[in-house]
Amino acid sequence: MKPHSIGRALGIGLRIAGRIAGEQVAGSAAAQPGAPATTQSRAAGQAAKGLARGVGGFLRPFARVGGILWLEVAGVFFLLPVIVFAPTLWRIRTSWLRGPDHWTFLVTAGIIAVFFYLSVSSFWRARRK
Repeated sequence: MKPHSIGRALGIGLRIAGRIAGEQVAGSAAAQPGAPATTQSRAAGQAAKGLARGVGGFLRPFARVGGILWLEVAGVFFLLPVIVFAPTLWRIRTSWLRGPDHWTFLVTAGIIAVFFYLSVSSFWRARRK
């Protein structure tokens, strides 16, 4: 996300929050002590709804960046078993068909394949966001 876009999103979120706060202050000043409770509760409910929308708009860019960061960190952690098991696979590569380490080779190859797929797909999803 470009710094210009982040600044714009932050500015819009702050303007909405300020507008909501101003409306709430104006609404509480306009509320008379003898006014019905339903009018006051309705105004408070609308102010809370507007505040939630403003805060949500303010936090939306951070949620996107946080999601991308989460996917990239997960991709790195999924890549670690590939790095750990790759030397074992290379060492026993001659036993892949009928050697004494046949099952070790197959299990190691399966682990590497699964974790490599998870790592690549995690980075792929982070790039598409």
